[in-house]
Amino acid sequence: MTAPAHLGFLLMDGFPMACLTSAIEPLRAANEITGRQEFTWRLLSETGAPVRSSAEVRFDPDLALEAAQGAGLDYVMLLSSPTSRFANPRHAFGQLRWLDRSGVVLGAFSGGIFPLARAGLLAGHRASVHWCYEAAFKAEFPDIEASPSAILRDRRRYTVSGAGAVFDLMLRLIEERLGRDTMTEVACWFQHPFVRDEDASQKVPVARQGGTDDMLPDPIRAAIRIFEDHIEDPVQIADVAAAVDLSERHLERCFKQATGQSPLKYYRLLRLKKARQRVLYSTDTITEIAQSVGYASSTPMARHYAEAFGVNPNDERRRLNGLRGLAGALPPRD
Repeated sequence: MTAPAHLGFLLMDGFPMACLTSAIEPLRAANEITGRQEFTWRLLSETGAPVRSSAEVRFDPDLALEAAQGAGLDYVMLLSSPTSRFANPRHAFGQLRWLDRSGVVLGAFSGGIFPLARAGLLAGHRASVHWCYEAAFKAEFPDIEASPSAILRDRRRYTVSGAGAVFDLMLRLIEERLGRDTMTEVACWFQHPFVRDEDASQKVPVARQGGTDDMLPDPIRAAIRIFEDHIEDPVQIADVAAAVDLSERHLERCFKQATGQSPLKYYRLLRLKKARQRVLYSTDTITEIAQSVGYASSTPMARHYAEAFGVNPNDERRRLNGLRGLAGALPPRD
């Protein structure tokens, strides 16, 4: 009989609770189905002190991060918000690097990729980055390849974009250890609708349509990819139409039919959403953010931002500063 696989989940204030339960529940089910302890798990925090999730539910960890060195863990997965910070970054990063040198597989769920990258442990690796954090992640870590894949296992780095994908990753670990029959039974216990391939892209919502981008016609998807490649240096709609081999009028008609918006309005909202990610999850100034999404100054961006989201970017950032302080994050610069 092989030894159990030992997993550690390093929790930071503001972490997404759904990711934790999506990791633990399928492992628990696998243990029950086989009648053996095939998987064990421990909850960690930086100091061993209690941690609150983004839903304000308190968790009491089993171990401090420092004690993970002697806990015999095979995997350590970080769970946090993008803005969470270690109280003592130098010491915590050193502990994570020690685990890496010891052969532990390191990973991150959702916003946990930010502290993992800040520790220097994603250098030379690709990472699954949730679409709602993508702009902030690329701004802070331009040298790390941000992937749209829902799950990405790059050597000893496992990164996952959200709770549903975390469940899929656990199913993969169960299948690799216990076989496909057990994995399928676990999935059916939870009525999990499908098992995502590891190269599957994230589902991204299409504004105001109630659908996702993979449901769009090919020319519209191609146009949106061009928009996404030209966030900082906006491109003319006529040039996009030519690139997807449509007339500008035909692109306009097809775009409205598929998304409910004109290409110009969709493009502007796409740029504003990228701006909002950086307002919420980065320390960049509002002027820097405006320039990063193709505005010459912050004034017109702030006006369009308020029209789109009902709040001025400076006001939204000020409102969040107190919450970020409670989560142990550094407040953004004004």
